[in-house]
Amino acid sequence: MTAVVFDIGNVLLGWDPEAMYDARIGPDARRRFFSEVPIHAANVAMDAGAPFLATLDALAENHPQWRREIGWWRDDWIETLQPVIPQSVALLRALRKRGVPVFALTNFGAETFELARADYPFLDEFDRAWVSGRMGVMKPDPAIYAAVEADSGLPPGQLLFTDDRAENIAAAAARGWRTHLFDGPEGWAARLVAEGFLTAQEAAP
Repeated sequence: MTAVVFDIGNVLLGWDPEAMYDARIGPDARRRFFSEVPIHAANVAMDAGAPFLATLDALAENHPQWRREIGWWRDDWIETLQPVIPQSVALLRALRKRGVPVFALTNFGAETFELARADYPFLDEFDRAWVSGRMGVMKPDPAIYAAVEADSGLPPGQLLFTDDRAENIAAAAARGWRTHLFDGPEGWAARLVAEGFLTAQEAAP
């Protein structure tokens, strides 16, 4: 049995927090905000298991001049996660219809993943989802791939993994996973057809 493993951010859903801030305060102020406030570092910490509200509250205390903007990350975070990539969702569903085990392996905060599930129900359609914020370890740490192997009971060569980040793909490949660097759903669809998981008709947009 071979399973297909999807990343989520920029594979099934876009991830563009800068766009939300550009729409609210304009590019110049947005650039100042992201240069003065380590909001992306805070997000990485949350992806590694740090609590969502406490992390952002601490950031606001340290950067009171940006309290409003940090609050947007807290209150309107779901707006950073868009748009849906429809063909990728269709590929997930086509694989499930064919009876192929489909997993998610994603760097995502535990709490933000729950927010995403509420707005994007297709995130509940995976057979299994490994979420870094729940696990306390992130890609590309080899430990997260080892956990998937152990939990799924599948050897590396029976896992086909797509992710948009080369370092995550390289770490999986180093363990013997089959990999595909995601640069759009068309290429991913072609790979699934080439591997025999789907027919060209099933993979078509």
